[in-house]
Amino acid sequence: MANLTLSVDEDILQKAREIAVREHTSVNAVVREFLIRYIDTRSRRLEALDTLDTLAAQNHSRSSGDWSRESLHKR
Repeated sequence: MANLTLSVDEDILQKAREIAVREHTSVNAVVREFLIRYIDTRSRRLEALDTLDTLAAQNHSRSSGDWSRESLHKR
């Protein structure tokens, strides 16, 4: 496991330590869990964007002519 050095305001770190103690964990574990959730969320978002790009590239439909909001709502 790699080590990571962070610079954090002393007040923030102290509050994080106090909360971590109440939750029977450590600041290290909290940061580790945050990074896991961060990676998971961003990975899913990037995967969704890649899927959207693939679908857009496969779409061969083209809009012909000029259109306006009014022309779209004509009955």
